[in-house]
Amino acid sequence: MKEKLKVLKILHITLCVGMVLAYLYIGNLTSLDFLKFPELDTEVMVYLCIPFAAIFLGNFLFRSQLDKIDHKKSLEEKIPFYQGASLVRWAILEGAALIILFLKPALVVLGIFIIVYMIFLHPSEARIKHDLRHTGR
Repeated sequence: MKEKLKVLKILHITLCVGMVLAYLYIGNLTSLDFLKFPELDTEVMVYLCIPFAAIFLGNFLFRSQLDKIDHKKSLEEKIPFYQGASLVRWAILEGAALIILFLKPALVVLGIFIIVYMIFLHPSEARIKHDLRHTGR
């Protein structure tokens, strides 16, 4: 379990650091101008939906993949499925953050919100046991 958890932690850290570096470099976060929110119009409203849609879709796909795991398997046997489900969730969040960064740089604060949420999804043994507790029902 420890080795598989270590791999998952390294992947998570790499994805988070890559996103932070992309936002620092491409998002030009050297000044505090990114905190100014543009005027609300229909285009901005669409981009406001992206983080919420990514969080919902990522969690939905994560849960649906975990629900497919046979509950008779041991925790060790469930870990590869958990890794795949986690990667799907993180990829959706990363994609949403990149979409915001490249298509609407004025809303980088939304991408920062996604990155912070992604950081809070860090894998731990307790989280894995909690998430896999109700699988296969």
